Amino acid sequence: MARVGRVERSTKETSVLVEINLDGTGKADISTGVGFYDHMLDQLGRHGLFDLSVKTEGDLHIDSHHTIEDTSLALGAAFKQALGDKSGIVRFANASVPLDESLAQVTVDLSGRPYLVHSEPEGMAPMIGDYDTTMTRHILESFVAQAQVALHVHVPYGRNAHHIVECQFKALARALRYASEIDPRQSGIPSTKGAL
Repeated sequence: MARVGRVERSTKETSVLVEINLDGTGKADISTGVGFYDHMLDQLGRHGLFDLSVKTEGDLHIDSHHTIEDTSLALGAAFKQALGDKSGIVRFANASVPLDESLAQVTVDLSGRPYLVHSEPEGMAPMIGDYDTTMTRHILESFVAQAQVALHVHVPYGRNAHHIVECQFKALARALRYASEIDPRQSGIPSTKGAL
C-alpha cells in the first residue's frame, strides 16, 4: 500500500498544497516564493528520499511568516497522513550531518506525541536572503505539532547561518527517513501500547 499524504490548507493569508510519498526517490518540486525555504524543503525531499511536492501562495507582501508557517503545518499533516497507522515502521532514529564547520544532530520518535527540543548557536545572522533565521525553530514547531512526533534538534557549533540551518534540514531528512522505513522484522505497531 502506498504511503502517501496530501494536504490542502487555505486561509485568508495562504493557499498551500503538500503531497508526499514516503517511499519515493527524493524527487522534489517546491514553490513557496521564499527562496531559501524552497532550498531547505528540497533538501528534505532529496535526503529523506521522499517524493515531495509543495505549492504555496502566500501574503509575501507582508512578510514570509505566514507562508512558511502554513507550509510547515501542512507538511507535518501530510507526513502524519502518509505514515498511516505506523504498522511495521522503525519508529526511532537519529542522524548527524556536518556541513563544513557546522554539525546538526537530530533524533526523532514517531510517537504520536508532539514535542520539540531545539538548540542552535547564538548570534547567528538574522537573515539568509529573504529567510528570517528565527523561523527555523518555528518551522520545526509547526511540523511537530501536526506530524505528532517527538523531535530533538541540536547544533552544537557552526558559524555560517546558511550552513547551520541547512545541516538541520539534512539531518532531519535522514532521521525521518530512517524512522519511517519499514522494518522487515516488525509485524505490527512498534509500541507496547499497541498504538502510536
